[in-house]
Amino acid sequence: MNSSVIHAESLSKLYRRGLNADPGLRHALERFVKSPLSAFRRQNHETFWALKDVSLDVREGEVLGLIGRNGAGKTTLLKILSRITRPTSGWAEIHGRVGSLLEVGTGFHPELTGRENAFLSGAILGMGRAEITRKFDEIVAFAELEKFIDTPVKHYSSGMYVRLAFAVAAHLEPEILLVDEVLAVGDINFQKKCLGKMGDVARAGRTVVLVTHQMNQIRRLCQRVLWIDAGSVRLDGDTHAVTAAYESAMARGDRTNQEGARAVNPKGSFLSWEILDSPAEAPHALNHFGPVTVKFSVVLHKPIRDAAHGISLFNNDRQLIWGWAAYGLELPAGHHEFCHSFPTLPLRPGPYGWTVSLYHDGDELVDSWECMPEMLVATENLQHRYDHWNGILNLPASFLVKARPDQGDSGA
Repeated sequence: MNSSVIHAESLSKLYRRGLNADPGLRHALERFVKSPLSAFRRQNHETFWALKDVSLDVREGEVLGLIGRNGAGKTTLLKILSRITRPTSGWAEIHGRVGSLLEVGTGFHPELTGRENAFLSGAILGMGRAEITRKFDEIVAFAELEKFIDTPVKHYSSGMYVRLAFAVAAHLEPEILLVDEVLAVGDINFQKKCLGKMGDVARAGRTVVLVTHQMNQIRRLCQRVLWIDAGSVRLDGDTHAVTAAYESAMARGDRTNQEGARAVNPKGSFLSWEILDSPAEAPHALNHFGPVTVKFSVVLHKPIRDAAHGISLFNNDRQLIWGWAAYGLELPAGHHEFCHSFPTLPLRPGPYGWTVSLYHDGDELVDSWECMPEMLVATENLQHRYDHWNGILNLPASFLVKARPDQGDSGA
């Protein structure tokens, strides 16, 4: 578990976009007659970095999730690790037999049958015919393709194709499994089977690198997450912390966590907020189920009487989770700390927003603030394994089955 099976240093990949087709000899001659020098000029093409200076280590038995927007560079990274694409610069070392499932159509020959492609894929992975034969029935049963296994795969639907491709990649026991968005294809029952199989692969001590846009699958399967943005690593760390930060950024349109200038109230304003006892580097992240104290700093330039302080908590869908208010406060000028303590905040992992307000003399507003940065709940997800049964609360609970005592023969 301690040895590194994937080590990459400064991987970069440069592509050219907007390449034009060859205009042909006739048009080339016409261009030469009009401007002889143009034949010797190199055409200018726009270039872009699909991947830029990405370094990573993946340890044996680790399940690493790769997240990021479409076009961020996730698939490019997997193709380089699979040796399908050569990097423009940088290098990677991979120790172990690699099985990859990058996209529907990769690795299968359309003219060959499902049976022939299964044996071909196994041979590419370095497996002997006897070993593939031993696993073959299990592969076909998992893919649910018993009636079509001897049909050329060019006649398969995309769902049939990916079922067979995933079954082959997962059952032929590569030491490193690279998977890109396979769980986005197929019906819900197949996705459940994939999740279960990938869990089995991880528990067997094999290494998995998974790309998916489904954050609950990332939370369920991965011990660590790499967030790739615009070809570079934006965040690397604990699964719940990184996925919560990513969801928060996507929800606010990927703006930074800095709000614009706020209107200045001559009476006072809220300055900042933090979770007490959180690490100094993450004062706005909640990663435990124990007691929580949230502190809001306020400055008052003038004393206020008969003040009211309101507070509310919203989830990412702007659904109210909790609200409360204090009345009749007498506050002198100066700095104040409003502290709210909870025995626990058992919230589903993700981004949340605090809104605080302060009024005086009944209904005159001093300040109202939608707190930034957002609060990121990065605790373990303790809910149902299927997403559609996940609710707002993330309650720790225990379960026990007790044998019912014998009632005896009451008719005796």
